[in-house]
Amino acid sequence: MEEPYPVPHAVRQLRDCHNVMDFRKLAYRRLPFPVFHYIDGGGDDEKTRARNTAAYDDADLVPNVLAGVARIDTSTTIMGRTTDLPLVLSPTALQRLFHWQGERAVARVAERHNLWFGISSLSSVSIEEIGANYAGPKMLQYYYHKDRGLNAALVERARAARFDAIALTVDTIVSGNRERCKRSGFTTPPRFTPASFLSYATKPAWALNYLFRERFSLPNLETHVSEGSSSAISIQDYFNEMLDPDMDWAAVEKLRNDWGGTFCLKGVMSVADARRAADIGCDAIMVSNHGGRQLDGSRAPFDQLAEIVDAVGDRIEVICDGGVRRGTHVLKALATGAKAASGGRLYLYALAAAGEAGVERAVMILKEEIERGMRLMGVRSVAELDRTMLRRR
Repeated sequence: MEEPYPVPHAVRQLRDCHNVMDFRKLAYRRLPFPVFHYIDGGGDDEKTRARNTAAYDDADLVPNVLAGVARIDTSTTIMGRTTDLPLVLSPTALQRLFHWQGERAVARVAERHNLWFGISSLSSVSIEEIGANYAGPKMLQYYYHKDRGLNAALVERARAARFDAIALTVDTIVSGNRERCKRSGFTTPPRFTPASFLSYATKPAWALNYLFRERFSLPNLETHVSEGSSSAISIQDYFNEMLDPDMDWAAVEKLRNDWGGTFCLKGVMSVADARRAADIGCDAIMVSNHGGRQLDGSRAPFDQLAEIVDAVGDRIEVICDGGVRRGTHVLKALATGAKAASGGRLYLYALAAAGEAGVERAVMILKEEIERGMRLMGVRSVAELDRTMLRRR
């Protein structure tokens, strides 16, 4: 299979990676193609997936100079926790399929850098293990299932494990049309088909780790459902069959009350929904379109950010989620009014490329880009970024 992008330079080892897209190239080299395209793909024609990053190109930074920036402060407070960077490692599913270290690697890096990170309800490491072993700020990305017993169990397990927040994903009422996954036959656990066997066989390091390390499972779900752990299913079918399309605002408010702690809605894209989230007492919203995996043709989070901040930014924390590939993207989101920027692929490519070492290098690169960008912008703290420093094309 040809690479789905031009390769102007060789990226063969971790030391060759100098930005997020370099990690993407290395991940492509190291993953079987069904797994790579699950990470990389979007919905339908993938217009929204591409727009999520391209949107940042339509805003220019306007720097100030002579600001005395030898010492700067990159810290911020997000959902009650002070973090070292205004960056959230968004929760994503199935991480031990991308590298055998999976969520453990991401948790260690997040703890080391004091960053918010999250695990999915569909994580490949349990809520209990993450809660017991990692002290950094952490959220559970909560999927609302038809199985009410599973829903209640997820809340109780997150509470017992002392998670700092639940982030309810609200943009997966049905699955987006993930055509790359349909073509590759990707399932969880992987189903080895004649079409995909050669791809798995030609990535022996991945295959040996998958076959001979601990059994892949979805420990947060397998006490209630077999799908995804012992019974192979596509993510598209999982969403369509297992998640509850009747979820509404009453269900959200009940879940917020049942949880009783810090509560975030992930997948808000309209002003009306942002206002409703603030009205029912949510602590934060993630302006997000699920990485362009759901409604293709929808707006990019950064394109929607200003009007949502203007409507509710004084009542609720707003996080801009998706498309982040550079430290300057983080600065543009903050200048627009977001409390932080977040993303999944920005560290998933690195995880797939080199496990914990890859995630560490990716976070360090973004940290350096944020710090360098702040100095070049003439700001000593992230609080000094505002819209006077942005111009839309």
